[in-house]
Amino acid sequence: MCTLMKGQDASLKYLEQVRQHMSRLPGIDPNARSLLLCGYPNVGKSSMMNILTRADVEVQPYAFTTKSLYVGHMDYRYMRWQVLDTPGILDRPLEERNTIEMQSITALAHLRCAVLYLVDISEQCGYSLAQQAALFHSIKPLFANKPLLVLVNKTDVRPLEALSPEETALLQGMGDEARRISSGGAAAVDGGDAEGSALLTMSTLTEEGVMAAKQAACDRLLNFRVELKVAGKRIADVLNRMHVALPKHRDASLRPPVIPASVAAARAAAAAGQAAAKRKLEVQLQEEGGGAGVYSADLRKHYDLKDPAWRYDIMPEVLDGHNIADFIDPDIDAKLAELEREEAQLEAQHQEQMSGVMDTDELTEEQAADLAAIRARKKQIVAGHRIRKASASNRPVMPAKHGAGGKLQASRLRAQLGGMGIDTAAAEARLRERSQSRGRKRS
Repeated sequence: MCTLMKGQDASLKYLEQVRQHMSRLPGIDPNARSLLLCGYPNVGKSSMMNILTRADVEVQPYAFTTKSLYVGHMDYRYMRWQVLDTPGILDRPLEERNTIEMQSITALAHLRCAVLYLVDISEQCGYSLAQQAALFHSIKPLFANKPLLVLVNKTDVRPLEALSPEETALLQGMGDEARRISSGGAAAVDGGDAEGSALLTMSTLTEEGVMAAKQAACDRLLNFRVELKVAGKRIADVLNRMHVALPKHRDASLRPPVIPASVAAARAAAAAGQAAAKRKLEVQLQEEGGGAGVYSADLRKHYDLKDPAWRYDIMPEVLDGHNIADFIDPDIDAKLAELEREEAQLEAQHQEQMSGVMDTDELTEEQAADLAAIRARKKQIVAGHRIRKASASNRPVMPAKHGAGGKLQASRLRAQLGGMGIDTAAAEARLRERSQSRGRKRS
């Protein structure tokens, strides 16, 4: 196996080179609507590509700046189009063309697209009009069955009027040949009798005529694709399933078009030369009503009801699936007045009951003193509770066993330990020493 693989080493290396080269090629959709730009080097293909699409192809004043195919995309008539910028081609035999030129030849041979052949009328590319015409006629077989346009570029430098009769004849010959090759597309767009319909002028520097060339090329390609589908075999199957119905009058009644009254009034005012009354816009009503934040839009005026007078009727409110109006008592006012009278009677009875209660002004001096003492004591209790509650979080808590309530006293110590036969004299002496005042003694 190793010997066999070594024998195929050269072929495998060639395939790897082909794979790497193909991976560098742009992704081209052969079925998409495509425009292909071709011609001599430095005639303005890349500049036109940058104008038509969002591509950013390098543009330099020397030949063969573009060394591979570039693909850009654009939109026309709500459809997606791809534009291909090809390297320049020289007028020489096929065997002498290099790899860069063969990319353009391959694209022209295998892609179904509209071909835009660019001609540099100023001859600043380094090639005369005669050489560019010779290249056009030498690669003419590659244009077969494709819409073809000849675009005369750089007319801002040298207009058509400045050409000699021989150069004008060369351009006219290329235009006639392009119209003959793509006669189907030209006939569909221009009627087939327009002079120079396949020969257009433009300038990629001033962008004059570029959009017109784009529109002409796209329309030609669209008509060409339609003609191919109509001339195909599948059109018969489609036509057999199509039926065109022609409307007929069902009766003798006349049904004129319905024109709104406002439109008819506006037309009548315009015919009479009067200025039609303009409807106030909502923004104008807002300014008249106090401006934004103050004005409240009237949404009900647009309600489409059977009777316009219903627009501002009070709408029923629904709660839990029930209309609130069903719970409204028609005698609610009478019942409310009855409740108010009952409440007044109850309040009067309460005042009569409270009139027999002893008032503080009728207390004796003794009772008043007791009442004042009770209230003072109550205030003390409340104040002490508030103080303890406020300082509870900041005051250290002493365990209950340490002298709480005067339970730990010397007498109790003597009684408990003496009962167990323990002499407490030393402990009592030490306790007395600790309990002595720590103040400064007088000498």
